[in-house]
Amino acid sequence: MGTMFYLVRHAIKAKAAGDVSITPQGVLQAEATALRLTGLPITAIFASPLQRAQETAKMISAYTKASLTVEHRLRERANWGDLPGQSFDEFVEMWERSTRDPDYIPPVGDTAKQAGLRLAGFMAELAGSFPQGSHLVLVTHGGLITDFLVNALSEQELNAWHPTFVASQSELISECSITTLTYDGGVFQLVDFASIDHLKS
Repeated sequence: MGTMFYLVRHAIKAKAAGDVSITPQGVLQAEATALRLTGLPITAIFASPLQRAQETAKMISAYTKASLTVEHRLRERANWGDLPGQSFDEFVEMWERSTRDPDYIPPVGDTAKQAGLRLAGFMAELAGSFPQGSHLVLVTHGGLITDFLVNALSEQELNAWHPTFVASQSELISECSITTLTYDGGVFQLVDFASIDHLKS
């Protein structure tokens, strides 16, 4: 039976440096995502410490009545504003270099490989802490989700969902998309990737 994981990217955030909130449109996205997840037997919710993820997760918690825990290991690989004085263009350049080279050590944050392993380790830990068949929601960031997938699954498996997954990874995870996986016997299996059907009106 294993454990079901729902990896949710936070809702649309304000376009500014630092730990920003979600926008009014993001609030509507978070509500639609919460409504989608109310149809599932959610056991618990975990969220990145960044405000945009917590705000999204609180909406899901309010609708599903599942407990919410803030978890540092769900933070993004790096966040614009973490490095004082870094322009947005400089941040994007750093991000893209880290994506191309998973072992590149950026001036702030983690390598892409470190970030992916961090999420994989946390998910494995959760699977061992909750009963078999639990349904766990992790509200996090698009970059961390793809960092995890690129590390945890083969390129062949990923290309079944998108033909150039590794090359295109930065464009694949929309805000409030839901990526569903099972974890059983130490193996992750991708069930549904970056679904946004619940956001379509």
